Amino acid sequence: MKKTVYYIEGDGIGPEVWKAARPVLEKAVEKACAKEEQLEWVELLAGEKAFAETGEYLPQNTIDTLATARLAMKGPLATPVSGGFRSLNVTLRQTLDLYACIRPIRYFQGIESPLKRPDLVDMVVFRENTEDVYAGLEWAANTPEALRLISFLQEELKVKIAGDSALGLKPVTEKGCKRLIRKALQYALDQKRTSLTLVHKGNIMKFTEGAFRNWGYELAREEFSGQCVTEGEALNDDKRIIIKDRIADAMFQEVLIRPEQYSVIATTNLNGDYLSDALAAQVGGLGLAPGVNMSDDLAFFEPTHGTAPTIAGKDMANPGSLILSGAMLLEHVGWGEAAQLVYNAVEKVIASKKVTVDLASQIEGAKQVGCREFGELVAENI
Repeated sequence: MKKTVYYIEGDGIGPEVWKAARPVLEKAVEKACAKEEQLEWVELLAGEKAFAETGEYLPQNTIDTLATARLAMKGPLATPVSGGFRSLNVTLRQTLDLYACIRPIRYFQGIESPLKRPDLVDMVVFRENTEDVYAGLEWAANTPEALRLISFLQEELKVKIAGDSALGLKPVTEKGCKRLIRKALQYALDQKRTSLTLVHKGNIMKFTEGAFRNWGYELAREEFSGQCVTEGEALNDDKRIIIKDRIADAMFQEVLIRPEQYSVIATTNLNGDYLSDALAAQVGGLGLAPGVNMSDDLAFFEPTHGTAPTIAGKDMANPGSLILSGAMLLEHVGWGEAAQLVYNAVEKVIASKKVTVDLASQIEGAKQVGCREFGELVAENI
């Protein structure tokens, strides 16, 4: 059986990490599935390559194809300097309703970390992807739009606000919160995880972040009764999923000093952005941080780093994030054995201390290798 995967190479280091990562995934599938399963790659255009060929950074054909797709992967995309898009990545997520950004963070043997026990880090962050700051609702100071909104706030709602303020809105909906938390809780159940933690700033933003927390508990009670329990109600050795909540700033301390107490995290957009990057730094950095953005139909896998234009074309990039995102794709389609081959191979290469420059700077006695060679080493260990 063939699984069609639409892919976008990406900008900057995108083509390099693709060339390094794709053979790894193909070899893992070939070894685990004995030609009974195959990946069929179909390229789509977006970013600088699309502009060079079509005059558009995001051709309509790409959007139309992805709208009916089930699986896709991409490299990092740059934001056009000339305008037209605030961000290609955000545009794709909003247009395709990729509301759940899912980022697993785990330790690989051989990584040197500032933590005493990085091996205890094993969390999956579910970050809401379409609301909060990603709604993109903001106005520059002293623009007609900002002045009009300030006038409304001052006169109609009696809000005290400086007349020269820049403004941004933070929309948070019950539907948006609940579908993200539902996906996180179902994942926790399916993967036999121990807990789900709702991370929020509800002590200050009571009607947005606080609502996220409240809607999470409400959804757990109404849709997962008997399968989960609140932290205060949990019994010793409770086999149900324990639902917790933590204030966002306190959670940053918690994941440093008590990482073993947290398994699956569900949070709003900006909190998730900060938290997932901070967690990645504890176990090697963004070069080893995979991710997927999902709607109810499409799973769009991608590395979590940027285009890194200063090292593009220099064979210095770490393809690990894209390789591990590919392993997530293999797990998603049910090819768990192939995914495990990739995870094992990445760990063997890191343990051998033959790594790209970003990891070599963190690992004493490491030998620096290029992007292409790192991919080849991973493939050889499958």
